[in-house]
Amino acid sequence: MSVLPRTESAFAELVEPFRRELHLHCYRIVGSLADADDLVQETFLAAWRGLGEFEGRSSVRTWLYRIATNRCLNALRAVSRRPEQAPKLLEPTRMGEPVWLQPYPDAMLDPVTGPEARYEERESIGLAFTVLLQLLPARQRAAVVLVDVLGFRLAEAAEMLDSTAVAVKGMLARARSTLDAQRDVPPQAGGAREREVAGLFAAALAEGDTDAIVSLLTDDAWLTMPPLPHEYYGPVAIGEFLRDRALARGVALRPVPTRANGQPAFGCYLPTTDGIARPAGIMVLTVVEAGVAAITWFHDTSVFPYFGLPRWV
Repeated sequence: MSVLPRTESAFAELVEPFRRELHLHCYRIVGSLADADDLVQETFLAAWRGLGEFEGRSSVRTWLYRIATNRCLNALRAVSRRPEQAPKLLEPTRMGEPVWLQPYPDAMLDPVTGPEARYEERESIGLAFTVLLQLLPARQRAAVVLVDVLGFRLAEAAEMLDSTAVAVKGMLARARSTLDAQRDVPPQAGGAREREVAGLFAAALAEGDTDAIVSLLTDDAWLTMPPLPHEYYGPVAIGEFLRDRALARGVALRPVPTRANGQPAFGCYLPTTDGIARPAGIMVLTVVEAGVAAITWFHDTSVFPYFGLPRWV
């Protein structure tokens, strides 16, 4: 860059075009919408304060990604996450690893990939891949996002991670081995088939018709509830769980359609005695040609404003 901005307004004009993609980048690494908000602000503040040290050897975009990546890694080192106290739930098929993740609104998505990226745009924002990312060690996660998702060159990623190309190559090899061993989800349906299945699911949910929901599931469907480790496999186990939850609630949920991580989703509301239905979580569906392959149920209602979902219905 030949002339550095000298005023805050000029600086904002320079960096604002990168806000949305940096927010998605931070989310991929830390898994939280609110934390991504804070980390982007910290990135811009650090960039403004360090503007005089920017030598222009890389693009402004690469420079911002370096700052953001290191802010994310620092945040992960500083945080101490403990599993939530789980409510009394039906015995799961298995207990998986706690995954600290929130859904990401499609309306905020600004996916950017480079020519070296290994993952297609849709896969790189999908829940299956994003969940797997959260299970990787932090620096491996960052390396995968920088190189395999965003398409930065190995040398660029090494500089961003204050490492060497050889070390980053090793991180990528270990991370890719982990990811490839678990990437067994069939391609998502998309288009008319996805809309059809999502519509049938919403109607069944609103009617409290668990049998109809179960009829939409594939034989190898999963139901998970991040960050709880409880996992239910197959139509029988998922059906038993949903019936148990429906019995505990006593009323059917009211679904409001939205989209998360490139997938159909529903803001779920629980009717109360005062006639108002209040937020009860977000369900995200993974739809394949055969039906619903996964239900991911996020009970964190703090994300509703990000989706533009109402406070009550």
